[in-house]
Amino acid sequence: MQTKLRRGEAVYLLGIGAGGHDSGVALVRASKERGIELLVNNEEERFSGKKNCTDFPERSIADLLAQMDRLGIGPRDIDACLASWDYVTLGATGVKAMVDELPGSFRTAFDPDAQDPTMTPDMVHAVMFEAAARLGKSLGLGEPFPIIGMRHHDNHAALAYAMSPFAKGEEPVMVAVLDGSGDDGAVSLYLARSGQLELYKKNRDPADSLGMLYSLISCTQGGWKILQSEGRYMGAAAWGNGDRLTNPYYARLRQILYFGGQGEVLLNRSLANWHRKSFLEPYSQELIDILGPPIPRDRWWNPDAVLNVDDIEHSEITQDRVDKAAALQLVFEDGLFHLLGSFIRETGSSRLVLSGGCALNCVANMRLLDHFDRAFYERYLGQKETRLHLWVPPTPGDSGVTMGAAFNFALAQGAPAGAPLEHAFYCGSAPSSAQVREAVEAVPEMGMLALGDTSSPTMRGLLADLLGYIVAHDGVVGLFQGAAETGPRALGHRSILANPCNPKTLEVLNALVKYRERIRPLAPMATLEGALRWFELSEGASDRDYNAYRYMILTARARPEAYATIPAVIHKDGTARVQIVDEAQDPFTYAYLKAMGRRTGAEVSVNTSLNVASPIVQTPVQALEALRRSKAMDGLFMVGADGHAFLVWHDIKALPKDGGKRLLDWVAGWQNEVGERAGIHLPRATAQEQYAP
Repeated sequence: MQTKLRRGEAVYLLGIGAGGHDSGVALVRASKERGIELLVNNEEERFSGKKNCTDFPERSIADLLAQMDRLGIGPRDIDACLASWDYVTLGATGVKAMVDELPGSFRTAFDPDAQDPTMTPDMVHAVMFEAAARLGKSLGLGEPFPIIGMRHHDNHAALAYAMSPFAKGEEPVMVAVLDGSGDDGAVSLYLARSGQLELYKKNRDPADSLGMLYSLISCTQGGWKILQSEGRYMGAAAWGNGDRLTNPYYARLRQILYFGGQGEVLLNRSLANWHRKSFLEPYSQELIDILGPPIPRDRWWNPDAVLNVDDIEHSEITQDRVDKAAALQLVFEDGLFHLLGSFIRETGSSRLVLSGGCALNCVANMRLLDHFDRAFYERYLGQKETRLHLWVPPTPGDSGVTMGAAFNFALAQGAPAGAPLEHAFYCGSAPSSAQVREAVEAVPEMGMLALGDTSSPTMRGLLADLLGYIVAHDGVVGLFQGAAETGPRALGHRSILANPCNPKTLEVLNALVKYRERIRPLAPMATLEGALRWFELSEGASDRDYNAYRYMILTARARPEAYATIPAVIHKDGTARVQIVDEAQDPFTYAYLKAMGRRTGAEVSVNTSLNVASPIVQTPVQALEALRRSKAMDGLFMVGADGHAFLVWHDIKALPKDGGKRLLDWVAGWQNEVGERAGIHLPRATAQEQYAP
């Protein structure tokens, strides 16, 4: 590989998560001239429909092969395949952890109910002894394809740093990886400069993990499945008492962490018990006295595996439950501030790249920027007019380490970092207009209206205005276009759009579209001008036109005037997880937001993921199923890879569905207001015939 790079040739690297949670496959191209370029990141959950999928990524590989064919490359052009974990080290670490905690840990080695369901010993064994053969077969090679294990945290760090706005600079950059556990620890800190990444320090024991602390308490107090509990519990925290002086649980829960010198954060083994008994008996008696007994594993609710989600009666929002969530959030932030504060003081750096599952805590990310401000740098480092600058990739969790393994290997072999990341639309192939039409026509109960070609700037603006007209009149529409977003956030290619100005929008989407808990907020997407107008964006996230706000990994406080104008996207604590849409990367969504500005006075829209009790939809068929299952989604706005747009509705006239009447009334209204004047003639007969007596 090094020889090919020196000759100026392109090198192709395959990253693979072959088993365990968030399996998938990624393709990366590296060259001396262009650096490291991401081509594909396919997440198996999108193709299988199983959230945090642990299957071998057969479907992801099949889609990858089709994309490779379009690129003119084949499996034998792949120079190396890199694993998202060093599975040998991971297995050894698991054995060591069990031995360290004997005899209490003895049962965890043999009882499936005690093991982490997202990464069991059987999964690790299967990857180590079967994955190479399965990969070779899936690629059509007829022989095993060797897979090189790569250190998990190095993968997180390499991806996040190489994609960041800081990778080309001369100033030292801190890279922090914090998650539930890596293959040999839970915390890894790096110092990088000019494209070179070096491990600075790591913690000694995976049990001393802020991520595992948050996961275990969120699922045992919130009652959701692990890996799906953390974000929901963070949302619940906004409803609770966020004051360290008056929260009734904070002071005692704070004892679960010990803060040592040089940023050390240790788990208090007299309170926690999950490092020893895992999911069987995760609390000590003292922790039960603080929080109450844990909800047992067999009572955790998996919202993405329950098909009759609209029949689920969600747990009551009680003050004690949300106060516990707020206390955990505060304790988590304390640990984060202690660990990273020491890192900053030791290095003197003002650039931080954050990755690992903990980096998905967008509230803590905002408070990092609040905490490490100019006053901090002047007081502790004597640096005036300096503050922390933060960047987090759209895939800080394990959906990113398939890419990260390839990035890690490429950097180690001397490939330079490529251009900073500008968008996240790398998951799967973009369906053609023919595929969209074929999917709709295969379902008799779906109606469809062909709209026009969005590849023309004029038509794009007009059809974006039609979408804005529908949403401004309180329509709820799924937007399906191009390749899907990689990562856990919908960013305009697989999104549900709604009116942020209507205070009832939150209730309608949670109860009748997504069938989810009242504690769940709605996020806003906005133009840069709209985001600056309605939210207090941090200067610490301003690099490359506020690139850090493009991926919904950072909350911002709403400005006072936003409460009256866009109430649906302001959470209980006055914050919003903002996404700034860039015109060059997503011209149609940008044009839609401009239309919302003309029609509502705010270049802002509700943006929630296009799914109903499933992962974010990947294919047209999955999008139609989400429309069918939803009670209050009016339709889908679907755009094929060649730009042709279609409006689709559920053509059922049994309540709560109206056969598309509301949607087609809006189309007719827009036609009268704009279409005829602009020379756009949508087929009125379709609208009339659909609901004629």
